Amino acid sequence: MQTIENAIAGKRHVSSSTRHAQVFNPATGEQSAALPLSTPAEIDEAVAAAKAAQPDWAATPPLKRARVMFRFKELLDRHAADLAREISREHGKTHDDAFGEVQRGIECVEYACGIPELLKGSFTRNVGPAIDAYSDRQPLGVVAGITPFNFPAMVPMWMYPMAIACGNTFILKPSERDPSAPMMAYDLLMEAGLPEGVLNVVHGDKEAVDHVLDHPDIKAVSFVGSTPIAEYVYQRGTRAGKRVQALGGAKNHMVILPDADLDQAADALMGAGYGSAGERCMAISVAVPVGEKTADALIERLKPRIEKLKIGPATDKDAEMGPLVTAQHRDKVLGYIDKGVEEGAELVVDGRGFSLQGYENGYYVGGTLFDRVTPEMTIYREEIFGPVLSVVRAGEYLDAVKMINDHEYGNGTAIFTRDGDAARDFADRIEVGMVGVNVPIPVPVAYHSFGGWKRSLFGDHSIYGPEGVHFYTRLKTVTTRWPAGIKSGAQFTFPTL
Repeated sequence: MQTIENAIAGKRHVSSSTRHAQVFNPATGEQSAALPLSTPAEIDEAVAAAKAAQPDWAATPPLKRARVMFRFKELLDRHAADLAREISREHGKTHDDAFGEVQRGIECVEYACGIPELLKGSFTRNVGPAIDAYSDRQPLGVVAGITPFNFPAMVPMWMYPMAIACGNTFILKPSERDPSAPMMAYDLLMEAGLPEGVLNVVHGDKEAVDHVLDHPDIKAVSFVGSTPIAEYVYQRGTRAGKRVQALGGAKNHMVILPDADLDQAADALMGAGYGSAGERCMAISVAVPVGEKTADALIERLKPRIEKLKIGPATDKDAEMGPLVTAQHRDKVLGYIDKGVEEGAELVVDGRGFSLQGYENGYYVGGTLFDRVTPEMTIYREEIFGPVLSVVRAGEYLDAVKMINDHEYGNGTAIFTRDGDAARDFADRIEVGMVGVNVPIPVPVAYHSFGGWKRSLFGDHSIYGPEGVHFYTRLKTVTTRWPAGIKSGAQFTFPTL
């Protein structure tokens, strides 16, 4: 059985920890690897390696740093299918979905390739008599990333390519549930010519996370995960004096107006609600049809589509949805379905009891659809992170807007309509960080930035794109005057023109 290794100072080695986690194949329920949980001493070793490598890496011209990223991008393109297979094997998502994840990660690497332009500062001549001023953005030092199970390749690529391109060195703590894909990406980046110690990977659980958050030599931490943990990471990290961006959970709504193409809307909900078994922070988990007629017509279209949903392992090329990541998470999702029934929601399609011949031990839940859900119900208020779609009927457009704005999460939302005025009003009025108009999963491209509002993001910076450059650097402004321009005599007043 495979044992997952750490990567410190350019070398792979097995942790000496006596504590271990198990890695499973969700499609079969079989253990695929053992994962030693790193000791604090090993994390200290990784941070020391990153700290030692950082001055030389920061002094490396941005163009040379970009060339490493270009080579990394080429290797990722060449091995994208291999990375996708690793993701599917440990996460459970279909191969096409995993391949799409890799592609979106590669886009962030492509953006990092433009770092010479992205780090250009500003210069102003003669801000005063013979005085010039310029500003630029400089790296922070050693930074870290703590990443979730649902995108084991893409989310780390939201972080370390930009952080490294900016001149920082990086400590990555991937999810312990599917660690192989980030290790494969690490190997490719080393093959691309990254110096030893610039990227280090340590595996672990809460003990490792706490040590990263408390470590005095780590200047900033990026995190993606659930809202309770995001809030914890933000509070503990900032208390230790770190810069922190912590992206949390979501309850993403899709509003369907009466004039929408309902077949298009139903197809969009299928992909956005059940793709990756709903294990996406940008998944649509709440459909909000406006008007009873719209709601009835939408349910009529959704029910047969969900009942025909092709569920299977990633090795089945026809599979549209795979298993959930762990048995524990499967049971949690089933508990939410039970709760929805208990609280009075109308269960239109029941995904409980789903079993796949030959894969009876896999962590499968069938596509589930609730109708007549109300905002007071648990399945509406909480993030389920599974293949469960709730339909909440709204009487009027403004009722739908109020419902979304009243929710504690503000990650993503969408509206389906042919009415440009309504779409524009929705985009302006809604208190959500990422908005789609006839786009069900409005994840920004790599040259924009990803981030929600309210309890979906803790910190002042969204992730990747221009916001990523700002998060991983700090502004320095220099004002200069040379001896020929200096008049004799001391000046005791505050400097002015």
